[in-house]
Amino acid sequence: MRIFVLILLLLTTTLARAADTARARLDAFANGIKTISGDFAQQVFDPNGGTGKASSGTLALKAPRQFRWDVAKPYQQLIVADGEKVWVYDPDLEQVTVRAQGTEEAHSPLTVLTDLSQLDRDFSTSEQGMHDGMTWLRLKSKEKEPQFAWCDLGFDVNGLVRMDFEDSLGNRTTITFSHWQRNPKLPVGTFHFVPPKGVDVIGDATPAAQAFPVRN
Repeated sequence: MRIFVLILLLLTTTLARAADTARARLDAFANGIKTISGDFAQQVFDPNGGTGKASSGTLALKAPRQFRWDVAKPYQQLIVADGEKVWVYDPDLEQVTVRAQGTEEAHSPLTVLTDLSQLDRDFSTSEQGMHDGMTWLRLKSKEKEPQFAWCDLGFDVNGLVRMDFEDSLGNRTTITFSHWQRNPKLPVGTFHFVPPKGVDVIGDATPAAQAFPVRN
């Protein structure tokens, strides 16, 4: 009987640990999300550990390919991906740059929050244990020329708290998230951008051509 109880306790502990992995927390947090919004604070470090740029603002994502990254401090900048194009608006420079939305955005680690199927398709993952009060999952892109060397997602019991990643030049970025809202009713136009009058537009702002089926 003692052996049976001991085995049962060991099995229960093992299952509890398996259920509390970073991957399990990601699955639980992202399950059922079509839209998500929140606040962010970002800090960049150079390869020697020196402190670089810091910024903060709000973000929003919508399945499958739309996002909005709205920097409020220390200066204003707006990045909108509408599913076809990426718009970057710098109010202080009175300038908008626009380009086709490509694989760089499609393979952003944040997009797995609205498309869990992308995780195993585009990334290899490994558990990184617990530190800083969070359980960590490491993502590495399967792309031949990835935009980042690795990306770590840190979760507490409520969901995603932090994202750390290192780019190909050795610069490291830490992004802390807060005030997540799952499937919020976002304002109309959240993922639509029209350049303000009088600003310089760099790039091709022409709407993508639409294809219509031929009817007999």
